[in-house]
Amino acid sequence: MPDQVPSAPDPGPGPVPGPRERIVSGLLRPSRSQLVVGLLLAVLGFAAVTQVRITETDDTYSGLREQELIDILTALAGTRQRAEDEIAELEAVRDDLSDDTSARRAALEQAQADVDELSVLAGLVPVTGPGIRITIEEETGRVSLSSLLDTIQELRTVGAEAMQLNGAVRIVADTSFEETEGGFLVDGELVEAPYTLDVIGEPSVLASSLRFLLGPLAQLQEDGATVEVDERSSIDIESVHEPEDPDFSTPDPDE
Repeated sequence: MPDQVPSAPDPGPGPVPGPRERIVSGLLRPSRSQLVVGLLLAVLGFAAVTQVRITETDDTYSGLREQELIDILTALAGTRQRAEDEIAELEAVRDDLSDDTSARRAALEQAQADVDELSVLAGLVPVTGPGIRITIEEETGRVSLSSLLDTIQELRTVGAEAMQLNGAVRIVADTSFEETEGGFLVDGELVEAPYTLDVIGEPSVLASSLRFLLGPLAQLQEDGATVEVDERSSIDIESVHEPEDPDFSTPDPDE
């Protein structure tokens, strides 16, 4: 009879896991229900923190007494008023500066206008404008110095702004005249007949100033000259007067 092989013993039930092992197993391999519960707890926690923060913010002034709130509002109103006052002050300064700038600009413009006018009268710059051209030819006699000077002076009296003789010499207040052989020395420059006097001003007024009885025109004709007066809408005076430096006087630095 053959030998019988003994069967393997039944291992029986394994050891039962303790509480710690169950917690570790749950953390490492959470079930679906555990995940849902954890997510709900996280949402509730975030909502609770947010509500606390909002409550703290809303409670910033809610815990204050009425007088304290009034004091805060009064302080805010005072701060606003000070800001408005500063803005008004700055705007006033701006307006003052604007007024000063406008006044300064007007003064500069007036000063420039005065300089331009004086430059024309002093013969320092070329000019153009309406006026007359006087042509004087010696026919039967020589033009006298007094007749020429009377003509120039009469034109100045009625408002001549600029004068030029023979297209070369600018006539101004201190222009010198000297009678010489063959003509006149005007500021040291020889000017010979025929004489052409260009004058800028109101044409009709300038022309009328020469034609009155015993006036400049009559004197020139009495000297033996023929005179032609031509009114023009535009006359160019290109010559300029070279001013001489004063020998003794200097500008006052305080003026």
